[in-house]
Amino acid sequence: MKLLLVFVTFTLNVCLFGNETVRLATYNLKNYLSKDRLIEGFWRQQYPKPEHEKRIVRAIIKEVSADIIALQELGDISYLEELRSDLKLDGLYYPYLVHMKGEDDLRHLGILSKIEPIEVHKHSDLNFKYYDERLFVRRGLLEVVFDHPSGLNKFRLFVVHLKSKLSSTKIDPKSELRRVREAEACRDRILERISESKEGLFIIAGDFNDHPGSSSFRRFESKGNTNISEFLYSSDSRGELWTYFYEKEANYSTVDGFFISTLFDSFADVGTGHIVDSYSAIQGSDHRAVYVDIGF
Repeated sequence: MKLLLVFVTFTLNVCLFGNETVRLATYNLKNYLSKDRLIEGFWRQQYPKPEHEKRIVRAIIKEVSADIIALQELGDISYLEELRSDLKLDGLYYPYLVHMKGEDDLRHLGILSKIEPIEVHKHSDLNFKYYDERLFVRRGLLEVVFDHPSGLNKFRLFVVHLKSKLSSTKIDPKSELRRVREAEACRDRILERISESKEGLFIIAGDFNDHPGSSSFRRFESKGNTNISEFLYSSDSRGELWTYFYEKEANYSTVDGFFISTLFDSFADVGTGHIVDSYSAIQGSDHRAVYVDIGF
């Protein structure tokens, strides 16, 4: 289980998209890459994601049909290009893609978009103190800027994928401290970018590898006495809130979703968060796609 975070700032009007609603989504694809896998009882080295899982992933993405979708657990850029190409054959076309590789050699970040980006910034320099060493945020922070053709309005999309609960140190058995430090580094850089651009409206979305009320979540909600955002609880068609299924422990948890800027309600209508439940959580991915509609 991995993390991704998406952050969007809005200072635009409805003509940017030709309608009044923008749909944003986030989806952890569960190892859309080549790795060692157990396939039909046999251990295969550097084996790609099985085709039946890819078909389900594409069906879910097509069902959501987001204007912008942030993706986690991608391989190199060829995998994102493959996904876009296959989606086009399925009837859903994303003209634009962005891919980012951080320190992690295996799992990367990406976005597919129907809207053309005007700037791309890949923040791979984020680091933090972790016990007696300094570490980098493994997947970095991806920033993509979108603009109205007139140049009068723009918004920023930040994508983050935080540390999983797997750990290689006994002092931090579930990587809680490391995840908190990654969240702090990402949050501080995001606040710097917002301060520089003087744009205070944003959405943070993704797979946080933690749960509401956790220390990692709180880092995105506030800094000191300053409120930053509020978590938007999303639900599926049955009213259930979980977004991730950990098969090994038969554990369901809420790790994916959106944080909404505290200023957002004054400028836009944020809809209800939705979790796609068309397929079982153990098909396609162990995460469920989450999306929200923003009305301008």
